[in-house]
Amino acid sequence: MAADTSTTPRRATTGLCQFLGLEQQRDWIDGKVDLRDADGRSESLELRLKYVPRFQKLLRHPQAQEVLDILKFYGQNCIPVPRLSERHFWSVSCLPSTSDKPLTRVNASWMELFTLYADGEGIRARFLVHLSDFTADQSPQQDHLDEDVLKHCVTRPEDISYFLPRGADMFGINVRSSASIRCFLAAPRIVTAIRTFNLTHMNRGRNAYQGSHCYSLADVMVGG
Repeated sequence: MAADTSTTPRRATTGLCQFLGLEQQRDWIDGKVDLRDADGRSESLELRLKYVPRFQKLLRHPQAQEVLDILKFYGQNCIPVPRLSERHFWSVSCLPSTSDKPLTRVNASWMELFTLYADGEGIRARFLVHLSDFTADQSPQQDHLDEDVLKHCVTRPEDISYFLPRGADMFGINVRSSASIRCFLAAPRIVTAIRTFNLTHMNRGRNAYQGSHCYSLADVMVGG
């Protein structure tokens, strides 16, 4: 019998769909489930050693402990199965050599997710999310932005500002001070928005920034 050549080939599974079903992902976004992560981690000793000097330099900054504390919270609450997906689907860089001079940056696919900067003796954060998660009607329209939601997610309204990056349904949020960043990351609507954006980009395939992954920072984010 001749082979059936009319059958449509199956598309390869990409991103976190290799590990998590869509229903599991939606439940995690909504905070309905705690995902089971891997017990161990896949690690490149060469890459770990490469960024140890930068990590030690970061530790000499006055903001070091604040940075580590916030990264720990972010890793535990905003990245699904962080051990299982480490480096291949998300990465964290330490003192990356970019013109904006961040302290740390978390990436997935080709996208920046979360960045921390020095702000005097304190810190400030930049988050990238979907604009539609912050509009009154869930549309990606700037003039529908619900600014009151943002102002109530920080300790002081003046600690938050926003911008519109290039790209469809993109929204950038700047938050100043450790207290306001912590408050922001504790707001359920904010966590839902961050998780949604992060999953969008982790599901797009392999992380383009694997070579800048700092295992010393990741130790903090995934719990050692």
